[in-house]
Amino acid sequence: MPKIQSVSVCVARIPLDNVTSFATRTVSARDYCLVKVRSTAGVEGIGFCYVGSAGGNIAKVAVEELLAPKLIGKDSLRVEGLWQEMYSESLLQGRAGSVMRAISILDVALWDLNARSSKVPLYQYLGSAVTDRVPAYASGGYYLAGKTPKKLGREMASYVKAGFKAVKMKVGRLSPREEEARMKAARDAIGPDIHLMLDANNAWSDLPTAMRYMERFELYDPYWIEEPFSPDEIELHARLAKLTRTTVATGEIGYGRWYHKELLDKGGAEILQTDAAVCGGITEWKRIAATAASYGVTVCPHWFHDLHAHLVAATPNARYVEFFPDDQVLNFRRLVDTQLKHKDGNLLLPQTPGLGFDFDEKAVKKYALTPAKPWTVVK
Repeated sequence: MPKIQSVSVCVARIPLDNVTSFATRTVSARDYCLVKVRSTAGVEGIGFCYVGSAGGNIAKVAVEELLAPKLIGKDSLRVEGLWQEMYSESLLQGRAGSVMRAISILDVALWDLNARSSKVPLYQYLGSAVTDRVPAYASGGYYLAGKTPKKLGREMASYVKAGFKAVKMKVGRLSPREEEARMKAARDAIGPDIHLMLDANNAWSDLPTAMRYMERFELYDPYWIEEPFSPDEIELHARLAKLTRTTVATGEIGYGRWYHKELLDKGGAEILQTDAAVCGGITEWKRIAATAASYGVTVCPHWFHDLHAHLVAATPNARYVEFFPDDQVLNFRRLVDTQLKHKDGNLLLPQTPGLGFDFDEKAVKKYALTPAKPWTVVK
């Protein structure tokens, strides 16, 4: 039986072409932590995560010093056991944040390695519910200098023209009146039948403020309001859910099954946006999605469509994949050699083994924090 021979880790920092704003922050570059897990049979699986606008080396150190040594020489098929050993090893440093993201990265790579070793796409290895395509929504609507409501409307309409039946825009940075103007422009541009998701990116800190916005937004039939408060404000999410007829969605930076269970128990979300590259990997994501199913809650995972298309395809209570039509915000796409295709608002599932793509080594070298030697290898 092949064993894990080595783990390679790298941090790449990719500047955004245009400085881009959310409700409460502005981003000019993104750090990604990348790993490759290689077996003694010569098969390699990959994992990755966004680890902030700076500080990517925190996740790299966690991989290199805490976690990778627990994997060397082990059977990659023992995924549950390896997850528990990594988690236990990092109890003092982790359970959330960059260390849990490091566990996530390695766990994704193990699943990819095992699927590639079995010569099947990852969604089939996971036990697929569908085999050809999954529904997606086009994500955009960011704040850019000079971007008027009319320009926002044209952007949203372009996604509908490309075949998407659902689109998402950012809200919460401006006043309620200004945000209503943006939302009206978007709804007028896409028509009444397209799902329009709103992402507040933790914009509000109290319920009265949130309701001032929601009372205006409800006039334009939003499909959900995403991350209205800080992720730790579970009670506020639950109270908002009772006061607005708009579905509350959150969970994209939630760590571990325990956080998500509290969110479900308190009624803080009817749509979980759990990110497998954040929450603890595919292993933990599957646990969270199964728990959500027992509550009758839908899962619509947060970005990284290259990864999450596989999980949505293998999860009956998952609905949408978040898809970024260009590489301006999700500029991770510049690091991979194959892009998912879309048709009629669906992502077409890859037919090649594992995740269906590899890192573009030229791009990795270009953006690596240490371009002369991008990869650190643990054996």
